[in-house]
Amino acid sequence: MTLIAKEPSAASTAVAAPPDHVVPPSPAAETGNSGQVARLLVAVALITAIFLIAGLGDILLFVVIIVLIVMLHEFGHFATAKWSGMKVTEYFVGFGPRLWSVRRGETEYGVKAIPAGGYVRITGFTVLEDVAPEDEARAYRQQAFWKRIIVGSAGSVMHFVIAFVLALISVLAFGVTTDNVQVVSLEHWTGVAQTPAQQAGLKAGDTIVSVNGHALNGATTIQGVINRSVGIPVTLGVESNGHLHSVVVTPRDGRGVKVGNLTLAPASDKNPQGYIGISEGPASASVNPLRAISNAASDLGQATSAEFSALVHVFSPSGVSSIYHQVTNSHAATQAAANPGTSERPVSLIGAGNIGVQALHQGVESLLALLIVINIAFALLNMLPIMPFDGGHVAVAVYEWIRTKRGQPYYQADIKKLIPYLAPFLAFLALFAISVLFLDIAHPVQNVFP
Repeated sequence: MTLIAKEPSAASTAVAAPPDHVVPPSPAAETGNSGQVARLLVAVALITAIFLIAGLGDILLFVVIIVLIVMLHEFGHFATAKWSGMKVTEYFVGFGPRLWSVRRGETEYGVKAIPAGGYVRITGFTVLEDVAPEDEARAYRQQAFWKRIIVGSAGSVMHFVIAFVLALISVLAFGVTTDNVQVVSLEHWTGVAQTPAQQAGLKAGDTIVSVNGHALNGATTIQGVINRSVGIPVTLGVESNGHLHSVVVTPRDGRGVKVGNLTLAPASDKNPQGYIGISEGPASASVNPLRAISNAASDLGQATSAEFSALVHVFSPSGVSSIYHQVTNSHAATQAAANPGTSERPVSLIGAGNIGVQALHQGVESLLALLIVINIAFALLNMLPIMPFDGGHVAVAVYEWIRTKRGQPYYQADIKKLIPYLAPFLAFLALFAISVLFLDIAHPVQNVFP
């Protein structure tokens, strides 16, 4: 599964703030008032009640998490713009009608009615904006090259910071995956009183750390030893409730043996295959804080590499062709939705919400893993060097810096000349996003966390 979702806030950073002399601040924005607070509380209570009555509390929680992530993205732009001396006029959660706001200095903070993200307005974000003469010196477009790069990329940097913090929390809370094997559950074989595992005294929750005296690793796996040891006693090193001990288990030929409606191995197989009757999963181990930081950084690097590769594939000719095939072929779409791990099917924010609910049901560890992927996807997408993405503004800043000659006035690009080139790309992106949204509604992704 690959997350492909344009962050609602990414383009909003580029929206020019109206000059203060055109839209004077309202008294409510200066001081706030009880009426606005009451309206905000009523709106929050109403939205919460609607979701809870409809049984959509999980979706509401996930929406709140995404909005928080978006506002942290915007805070990256906000904080770096303030730090660099630019004029920031608004920092809002949501869009549409204002529910509540308060002005502190030159910036208005508040909440609007549609909780679809948020935005920050920085004066003079493009050369197209009409800025009051007294504010021009503090406009984004007038700042030094390095300041513009920092502010423009701060949102994506914030996503990587969030992803790293989440990865660190996950490592500290759940440990790191080891080569050991955890006994998730004991199987019940049809017509068999006790499986080899039950006879040996294995229990759900036990951790197998060695086999025949050899530690488990890439070369020595429990599956490999068990499969070729039919009728041969195997000694397992088992950690149970913090104590290490040995058990001897004798694998049984699984040909024709049934677990419910499933057969361990076809009776027609020529060679015997050993089984002991356990469902296994990866085991984890706690690490100290210093190693946790290293592991979290490594996990972030691997996740970023995987997400980047997935995004490149999704926007490649074969990836786009796959989306078209799914949109026009219901069977193909159903297959891709049922096998997200192999199809690299992209998802919109609607699809992310669906997967988020699955993650919530699966547990905190799965939710953290999903949020890490979401933040990385947002970070990479927002740095695409095309307007109105944050990366587009960074690309313009780089282009202007390259065009500016030493000793000459700072070169300012005419963004209007980019429109003929941007239009086809934005049209493609809109069609792509609509297609993915359609698939998420008509064929929602299933079984992301088996």
